[in-house]
Amino acid sequence: MQSTPPPQAFDGKAFVKTLSTSPGVYRYFDEDGDLLYVGKAGNLKKRVGSYFLKPRMEPRIAAMVSQIARAEITVTRTEGEALLLESQLIKSLKPRYNILLRDDKSYPYIYLSGGEDYPRLAFHRGARNMPGRYFGPYPSTFAVRESLNLMQKLFKVRQCEDSYFKNRSRPCLQHQIGRCTAPCVQLITIEDYRNDVRHAEMFLEGRSSAVIDELAGQMEQASQSLAFERAASLRDQVAALRKLQAEHHVQGASADMDVLACRIEAGMACVSVLFFRNGISLGTRDFFPRLPLDAEPADVLEQFVAQYYLDRPVPRELILGETLPSQQILGELLVQQSGHAVELKSSVRGERARFLQMAERNAQASLTARLASRQTLGARFDDLQKLLELSEPPRRIECFDISHTQGELTVASCVVFGPEGPEKSHYRRFNITGITGGDDYAAMHQALVRRFRKVAEGDGAKPDILLIDGGSGQVAQALDVLRELGVTGIQVVGVAKGPGRRAGEETLVLADSGRNLHPGPSSPALHLVAAVRDEAHRFAITGHRKRREKARERSVLEDVPGVGARRRSALLKAFGGLAGVEAAGVEELTRVKGIDRGLAERIYAALHG
Repeated sequence: MQSTPPPQAFDGKAFVKTLSTSPGVYRYFDEDGDLLYVGKAGNLKKRVGSYFLKPRMEPRIAAMVSQIARAEITVTRTEGEALLLESQLIKSLKPRYNILLRDDKSYPYIYLSGGEDYPRLAFHRGARNMPGRYFGPYPSTFAVRESLNLMQKLFKVRQCEDSYFKNRSRPCLQHQIGRCTAPCVQLITIEDYRNDVRHAEMFLEGRSSAVIDELAGQMEQASQSLAFERAASLRDQVAALRKLQAEHHVQGASADMDVLACRIEAGMACVSVLFFRNGISLGTRDFFPRLPLDAEPADVLEQFVAQYYLDRPVPRELILGETLPSQQILGELLVQQSGHAVELKSSVRGERARFLQMAERNAQASLTARLASRQTLGARFDDLQKLLELSEPPRRIECFDISHTQGELTVASCVVFGPEGPEKSHYRRFNITGITGGDDYAAMHQALVRRFRKVAEGDGAKPDILLIDGGSGQVAQALDVLRELGVTGIQVVGVAKGPGRRAGEETLVLADSGRNLHPGPSSPALHLVAAVRDEAHRFAITGHRKRREKARERSVLEDVPGVGARRRSALLKAFGGLAGVEAAGVEELTRVKGIDRGLAERIYAALHG
């Protein structure tokens, strides 16, 4: 038999000779076709040549170069285009050796609806395509909720859903506690309500002083007109605004500014961002980019700015803890992206230097805390290795749990933990069907078959440890499934609740030996097992509740003759869910498009027995 010749090694020097001096993007692949690295260059020949023509390289870069089996380039017109393309490719393809910002969540905004007599303020995340105004972005959900809470106290603009607002017949609790003027039942005129909305807009724009001056003038007029009750109300509002202004206004902050600092330690990086909008601090947020290659803080900050701001609103000023390698080019790109002037500053004095020191201290503190947490997690993995007498620390732990309500709508969950903590992208839920209600053994058997059938077929990662929430009966189900599918090399451990179901007294049931272990409440290994088990329990319950709510909405309305998908959707949208439909009377139901009185009576009868 003629043997297949080994694949020819990649000749980097020969590849460099074929390149031009144009700007562009280069990509390295391994022998399996997996993307290793994406980079940009102002001069492709010079930049790519630095990987193959240097006599010595850093060890980790040399390790990457040794895996290169193929290289590709894309020539661009400018270095700016190359930077933009590099950022897009890194975010979409996630190469193994690139600095990667691991944050795909869109940032939240405060949304003020438009085109209504009584606009509403609301939390918003996602596409900004509804009529109205958007204020933000805010660094966290908490910052938005806190701001909305202040808006309710100061300006009493409604925040309820339109479906709820349009179906009120009397003021709600928010009016009774002084946080809404009850526009739903016209207890305030459109003109007065719009005045409150205008003041809320001015405040969110950072013009709180103008709001205070205007309200103070109205207070004087009310006092002169002997409207003392209104004057007292305005006095309290002005006092609250002045107090809030003193607490939240930041001396020296520009209208829109972000301050970024980076710290690197023990192979981990933290980028801390302080957000300022309209001269007011919105808080801080920390990011922990992936660092597969040795990188300096300036490299991390450049990749962070490129990946984060090129598809998000950009403030007019970015204060940076380091001078970026491509700072001028990146600044020009951000101007094109945002449509307004953007300044990138790395040498600052005065108040901006103070803000930068705050960001640097915050980045260091967050990085220290993350490293300590990682060390704690590592110690727990090491202790679990000793407890289970494994040859090496486990790299992947999976745990299964079952949730149902009296045997109905059973859901099984599978969560995954690694040395860095939960790996949520690998979590799975299984809707269990075709079993006797309440048969947890059958439910576990079905979930495990569906999960490990893929492993048996050579598709999907295999865990080192399989945790089963339950005792010897559930463990037996797991062993049966693994034997049936021919899957080996997995340590199966049952987690049985202790006496009185008290935390720390769980029993670990070892499938291979049949031994029962009682690590005790001080065991780091048991802390890890309990954390994984609790996460599987939470994930299962959440999935079951969602399935139950969906089933309830479907089962009641779909059984009503004449209520199809369109009318059902209209009803649920109009009343904000099934609870709202159940609370509505016949007259209210007839107000929904497509619902006549006869159908409304049938719906009401179906919902009320």
